[in-house]
Amino acid sequence: MADTLAPIVEFLNQFTEALGVQSAMDVEHAAEGPRLNLTGDDAELLARHRGEPLKALQHVVDMAFGREVAPEQRVFVDALGYRKGKDTELKQMAKYLAGKAKDTGADQQLGPLNPYERRLVHMAVAEVPGVFTESIGDAFTKTVTISSKK
Repeated sequence: MADTLAPIVEFLNQFTEALGVQSAMDVEHAAEGPRLNLTGDDAELLARHRGEPLKALQHVVDMAFGREVAPEQRVFVDALGYRKGKDTELKQMAKYLAGKAKDTGADQQLGPLNPYERRLVHMAVAEVPGVFTESIGDAFTKTVTISSKK
């Protein structure tokens, strides 16, 4: 895996240097893939505006290096743990809404979400018995509906 990460780490180092951002990089290995977390005061620049710069950088890394990692894995680009925190928050919200759908019988909606965020919601809700999810919409960002099984 280290051989696969070397060009990605080099790209991120060149990218941050070109931006004038001084940051270090922590690598965390997880089952779903490595998380490259940029740290340092300047890394906050990537987490601004609800993480949009970070999402854009993630998209570039996916497009440039996505085929170089194992099919069931993904390289995650993060800054100051921003995405990791947002992912945890989204999973907790999905489970909360799943419980609400199960208790009330009323459908709950979450979105609009990009494909990565929808996957997190589907996986979190799958852990709650008695509910199911469905993505609705026809664009890149769709809404996830959480319903109780009847």
